[in-house]
Amino acid sequence: MKRSALGLNVLFSLAALALAGCATESNRALEVQKTKSAVQAEAYRGPRTTIFIGKFSNRSNYMRGMFSDGVDRLGGQAKTILMAHLNQSGRFDLVDRENLEDLSREAKLKSEGQAVAGADFAVTGDITEFGRKETGDKQLYGIAGAGKKQISYAKVTLNVVSVKTSRVVYSVQGAGEYELSSREILGTGGDASYDTTLNGKVMDLAVREAVDRLAEGFETQKWKAER
Repeated sequence: MKRSALGLNVLFSLAALALAGCATESNRALEVQKTKSAVQAEAYRGPRTTIFIGKFSNRSNYMRGMFSDGVDRLGGQAKTILMAHLNQSGRFDLVDRENLEDLSREAKLKSEGQAVAGADFAVTGDITEFGRKETGDKQLYGIAGAGKKQISYAKVTLNVVSVKTSRVVYSVQGAGEYELSSREILGTGGDASYDTTLNGKVMDLAVREAVDRLAEGFETQKWKAER
C-alpha cells in the first residue's frame, strides 16, 4: 500500500510538472485606428489654428442613474480620446488648460517664465446617446444552436466656440456602433462573455467620425478665427 501511495504521488507530481511546462506567454502590438485627417496629416499644408478642449459631458442616460456616484467617467474618457485625435489631425495647435497649474509650478522650479499661448477657439463636447444591449436566438430550443450579439452604440456632438465672441461658430456630430457576435452549433463554437472594451471602442469610433467632420469644416473654411 505504501508503494502504491508513493507511486501515485510521483504520478501526480509528474502531471503537475507537465502542466506547468505547457504554460505559454505571448504578446503583440495592435495597430491603433486613426482619423482620416490624421492619416493625411503629413500631406496637409493648409492653415492651423490654436484650440483648447473645454467641457465634455455625458448627457446620455448611461451611468447617470440613481446609483451613480456623480463622477463623469464616460465624459472624461471621451475627452481624452478627443484630445488625441485632434492633436494627430495636423490642423490644430492644441493647448492644455487642465494642467496649467502643474506646468506653472514646473516652470518656476526651472526658474523660467511662461509664455502661455492663447487659443482662438474652445471645442466643447457632449455624449448625447450611449447604450448597449444583448440579443440572442435559439434554433430548436437551443439543441441545434444558439447565437448571441453584444451591441454598443454612441453618438457625440462637438461645438466650436470663438474665444473672442463666445459665439458657437461650428457644430458636428459623430456616431458609431460596435457589434460582437458568437454562435454555438451542436455544442461547438464560441460563447462570447460580456466585453467591457466595447464601450471604449465605440466611443473612439464616434469621436473619430466627429473629428474628421470638424477637420473637413476647417479645411473648407466653414469656420475660422474671427479677427
